[in-house]
Amino acid sequence: MSTSSIGQPDTHSYRTHTCGELGIDDIGSKVTLKGWVDTRRDLGGVIFIDLRDRYGLTQIVLSPQDDEGALHIAEALRSEWVISVEGSVTRRSDETINTKLATGEIEVRVDDLIVLNRADAIPFPVSTHEEKAQHVNEDLRLKYRYLDLRRPQMRDNIVLRSELYQSVRRFFHAESFLEIETPVLMKSTPEGARDFLVPSRVHPGKFFALPQSPQTYKQILMVAGMDRYFQITKCFRDEDLRADRQPEFTQIDVEMTFPTEELIYETFDRLIAQIWRDLKGYELPLPVVRLTYADAVRRFGSDKPDLRFGLEIQDATEAFTGSGFRVFDNVIETGGKILAIVVPGEGDRGRGVMDRLDKDIVRKQIGAGGLVYFKLPSDGGPTHSSVKAEVLPAEVVDRAAAAIGAKTGDLVLILAGEAPKVHLQMGDLRLHVARDLELIGDGPDGPWQFAWITDFPLLEWDEGSGRFHAMHHPFTSPHPEDMHLMATDPGAVRARAYDITLNGNEIGGGSIRIHNPEIQRQMFAALGIDEEEAQQRFGFLLDAFRFGAPPHGGIAFGLDRIVMLLAGAKSLRDVIAFPKTQSAQETMVVSPDVVDAHQLRDLHIAVTAPKED
Repeated sequence: MSTSSIGQPDTHSYRTHTCGELGIDDIGSKVTLKGWVDTRRDLGGVIFIDLRDRYGLTQIVLSPQDDEGALHIAEALRSEWVISVEGSVTRRSDETINTKLATGEIEVRVDDLIVLNRADAIPFPVSTHEEKAQHVNEDLRLKYRYLDLRRPQMRDNIVLRSELYQSVRRFFHAESFLEIETPVLMKSTPEGARDFLVPSRVHPGKFFALPQSPQTYKQILMVAGMDRYFQITKCFRDEDLRADRQPEFTQIDVEMTFPTEELIYETFDRLIAQIWRDLKGYELPLPVVRLTYADAVRRFGSDKPDLRFGLEIQDATEAFTGSGFRVFDNVIETGGKILAIVVPGEGDRGRGVMDRLDKDIVRKQIGAGGLVYFKLPSDGGPTHSSVKAEVLPAEVVDRAAAAIGAKTGDLVLILAGEAPKVHLQMGDLRLHVARDLELIGDGPDGPWQFAWITDFPLLEWDEGSGRFHAMHHPFTSPHPEDMHLMATDPGAVRARAYDITLNGNEIGGGSIRIHNPEIQRQMFAALGIDEEEAQQRFGFLLDAFRFGAPPHGGIAFGLDRIVMLLAGAKSLRDVIAFPKTQSAQETMVVSPDVVDAHQLRDLHIAVTAPKED
């Protein structure tokens, strides 16, 4: 007699298999499966149920000749009810085999069925067979994140993230790195974004800060002789969010003693290669391409260039020198640049398309002064310029087109302005054209175009504060060849800093650190930090440097962004189990939230009303 029931304790054995592993070798076996009702189909009394868990789907079947109680319960089942079934594995008929499923050759004939829990009507579909959830408002998905994570796409992203952790740890353990945790409650040393502050109850009026990175602690570990350290760690920045930012994010944080840049590149080439081999089955060609910061900006208009397509930026300044075109002449006389990209096969684009490109993209989005273009028609006719021949002579246009290698059928796009700003504007235009013409092969299967960006400027001038800021952080070592410029021309000093990029995204960055106290003092002086302030903010690190600090350096990888790119996801929020919204809230648990008055009293804190603008 069947024990089929609704709302009874689970009297079945522990599941013998998951919903993703049964195959033809299991035919005839007695099995116990447990999971969620993904879909239920009633075909004239024969009921088919797709049972789902983290591992996949298995089709289970009940028909009128089966146990009457089980069939009656199956008729009442609804989506997302949790059930347990016992039954026998049978082969599907040839015409019903589903080759898209790992379990698609079999089904389970049910002997007994128990409903472990019902589910209310869900606010959006999560079935494996539903694509509608992709178009559900993201705020709703985040509010019911536990349902959103049941969707196969989200589940696969989380599984991929877990597999990345394992790949990373295997690599570092094999390379003799120690996994060491650093404090989450630390000292506020604001040198980048705002810190998240945590008030201390036992030290009234004093605050911990959540780490923006473990930077100073990992340097201390090198002074302590740990030699090679890594950590998969949370970092926190209280900054205004964009689509690609989270207030808390995860880094693969690494530091080594006695490194050279070459050792850094070689070691982490192999880390990236192992990750892509383990997770994508892809053999990354090594070594990874290397570009200096200056070359990346000059050739691609970005310090995180997308190398999946051409459209390389060319300097046409010399070709237009003495052109008589007042706009170009003024730019050249003031030290600016005339830059061009050649777009193959687009020389027949209409006037209306080009006008919209100039008005809506170049002027409004990119912020450039205007677009000049040449069209070299595919029929071999005369080159057409957006500037009239009496203003920009035809022979100058032809000379410039030849100088940059434009051919019949090509389109030439030109921007003029102050360097390096015009390079960055042309970089934005390059990306827009590539997306518009679908030149970028996007998706979770590549192509994968990595690049090391090297020799960054050590410092950048901030007009607002009227002083230099560290482009990376104040512990980045200056290039030895540029040390003589630290006092006289600090803006020209190169850093021993490097980023690694993938498909136009920065996925990691680091530097060889300063380990010499005298050089660190020079760095602080260039940043306008006097000895008193330096001792107050970084005294513990400066003290450590007095006791035999070895040369050291490292890198931090953005784990969330790496997973996003591996998964082909459009947002970091799709690869983090419980992310924050763009307004820095977690809507599922409703945080941040108010706290009780007695908690504030214990912390010696009074909340004041925000000032009105």
